[in-house]
Parts: sequence; structure tokens; C-alpha cells
Amino acid sequence: MNDLVITAALLIALLLILGSGVWVGLTLTGVAWIAVTLFSSRPAGDAMAVTVWGSSSSWTLTALPLFVWMGEILFRTRLSNDMFKGLAPWVQGLPGRLLHTNVIGCTIFAAVSGSSAATCATIGKMTLPELTRRGYPEHMVIGTLAGASTLGLLIPPSIIMIVYGVAAEVSISRLFIAGVLPGIMLAMLFSGYIMVWALRNPQQVPAADGKYSFMQKLAASTSLIPVVSLIIAVLGSIYSGVATATEAAAVGVLGSLVISALQGSMNWATFRDAIMGATRLYCMIAFILAGAAFLTLAMGYIGLPRHLAEWIASLGLSQAQLIVALAIFYIILGCFLDGISMVVLTMGVLMPTVQAAGIDAIWFGIFIVLVVEMAQITPPVGFNLFVLQGMTGRQLTWIAKVTMPMFFLMCVAVTLIYIFPGIVTWLPQQMMR
Repeated sequence: MNDLVITAALLIALLLILGSGVWVGLTLTGVAWIAVTLFSSRPAGDAMAVTVWGSSSSWTLTALPLFVWMGEILFRTRLSNDMFKGLAPWVQGLPGRLLHTNVIGCTIFAAVSGSSAATCATIGKMTLPELTRRGYPEHMVIGTLAGASTLGLLIPPSIIMIVYGVAAEVSISRLFIAGVLPGIMLAMLFSGYIMVWALRNPQQVPAADGKYSFMQKLAASTSLIPVVSLIIAVLGSIYSGVATATEAAAVGVLGSLVISALQGSMNWATFRDAIMGATRLYCMIAFILAGAAFLTLAMGYIGLPRHLAEWIASLGLSQAQLIVALAIFYIILGCFLDGISMVVLTMGVLMPTVQAAGIDAIWFGIFIVLVVEMAQITPPVGFNLFVLQGMTGRQLTWIAKVTMPMFFLMCVAVTLIYIFPGIVTWLPQQMMR
């Protein structure tokens, strides 16, 4: 049967099952079962059992539930309130004032969370009521929060980097290091946008609460000590070579437990809620990973990865054209799938083509993270949009509209790392010598 017909049939089946409300993991498994049963001679049950076990028994993947658990513990501590107290005095003098707490808060929390949704929920609980109460425009508060919370995927430790590292067989530690400078660059783009908007609309920015002396700012900054200490412990253990990404995740869990205990917010109920929340979230992620691995295997059986790679190669695209095509492809795919499914489902197909085009695997990992970030704020399957809809009660379309400037800033970030690839590759080269 023609490959195009098979691909179209599987794509239609995928979209129909997803549209019916079936879980993503079950959808991927079901479509894979159809593909193996109809278009290959191998028994589907045997293939599924081997693939699901293999995808769930990876030692590298152990870092994933640990980072999820760390984020859940911090979510239930006083970290968010302390972070606002420490940041607010420093941004009062900037154009846009306290709107920058969205960006800086998300940047800091991203360095200990690894999850975009967790970053959005945690920082949103802190800044949404506070900034609204102080009179900041709702569209700017929600828009900047939605965009900045995607930094949870880019600034290490990052769940999506772990998934990409496992799927593409590249060093997770090098990926973590490579994400630092692009993450800072994207945060600066977000803050720059806030400044430009504030200078153009000064009447919409509330007056400063008052002036703080340098010593008062330093005193307020003591509230940031717990989270900064945790960042140093987690990232320092990786960058120094003392710990692998998995071992650093264990350090993060231990550090978050210590912080919550010292803050007096750790009790049996908090511990139980954190571990149950992490279990539910990781089970969802693991189910998606298993289904995507089975679907990837099914696509391999019927030859789609090889034929797709040959087709893309036959187009004679330049490296720049290939990057543009892949960016558009992932943005469209992100309208229907979550980031983890996007990465696992496509790596087996695209990595040979990417490597043949001479694109560095570490650079491509950061590129993938950036375009997956875009998918977090594009309807109808934008996880950050869902989180904000639940927190604010606003319509999904309205939230997507006010977030569009952040989407275009991410497009600028992708352009910058292509023109200046050293933004991604320089730091790993220095740290891993």
C-alpha cells in the first residue's frame, strides 16, 4: 500500500481518537496497535509488551519522577511568597515595575522545577492576585505569566530535555548546560517587551510603592536564599561533574524536603499530597512515553521513518530551510499534542535527517525545546493556557490572544540561536572540557 495512504490513515485515526477525548497515552497505543496489526506481520501484543517495558525501564528516565516530585514539594512550601518579597524591591525602578516579577520569578523557579505547568501554577498563585490587586492590566499580567512560565522547559533542570536526551541518545548534562544562556536570553526578551510596553503606555502602570534603599533591598533578598541554595545544589552538582542528571534530581528532592522542613511547612499531609501529586503527574507522562515509543516502533515496522527521511532529503532543503520547515511542523503538531508526545513521537523519524544536514544534536535539542515552548501557549492543546484558564476563569481564546506577543518573541529567540549558534553551544564546550 502506498506510504502516503498509510500515513494519512494513521493520522486520521490519531486525530479522531484524540478528538473523542481519549487519553493521549491510550490514543498513541491504539494507533500503534492498528498500524502493527494491519500493516506488519509481527504480533501486536508481543511488540507492545517489549516496547512498553523498554521505554519504562531506562535508568536515565529515573530523573524525571524525581524532578516532578521536587516541584510538587516546592509547590506546597512558602517559596512563592518568599520569592515575591525578595524580588519586588529590585524591580520597582524598571519600566513596567512589578510585571517583571512574572519573568524573574518564573526564571528562578524554572531552575528548580523542570515543568512549565508547575512554574505557571506556582508563580501564578503568587503574582496574579498581587499584581491584579495593585492595578496592573490583566492582559499584561496573564500574557507575561503565560510566556515566562514556558522557561520551565528551557532553563535546567528540564523534563522535556530529559525526554529528548533519552529519545535522541545525547548527554542530558550537556543539554542542561546548553539551556542556560538561551533561557536567560528569552527571559531578557520578555522583560524587554514589558519595558517597551510600559514606556508606550505609562498611564497603565501603577505608581511605585515607594523607594527602597540598597540595604533594604539586600534585606529583602534574604527571602531568596532557600531557592538560590537549591539551584546551586542541583545545577552545581551537575556542572561540577559530581553528579549525573539523575543523581542531581535526588539532590533536588532532598534539598526541597529540607527547605520545607526548615520553613515549617512539611507535615504528613504535605508530604502525602506532594508524593501523590508527583505520582499522578509522572504516571501520565510515563503512559504517554510508553504509547509514543510503541507508535514509533510501529512506524518503523511499516517503514515510515525511512521513507519520510528519504523524502525530506530528496527535497534538497538547505539547513536554514530545514529548520524553518521543522519549526512550522512542530508548531502545527503542538496544536494537537503535548510536548512530551511531540518529542518522543518524532525523534526516531527526524534525527537521521537532522544529523545528515549537519545540525548539532545538542543545538537541535534546545531548538526543539523552544518550539515545544511555543506549543505550550498555542490552542487547542496549550498546557499553560489550560492552567491559566483554571486559575483565572477567562476564556481560552482570550488568554491565547494576550499571549501572542510572547509567542512571537519565542520566534525571535529561535532566529537568534540559528544566526548565533554559540548561544547554545559555547557553554557546554567550556564546561565539558
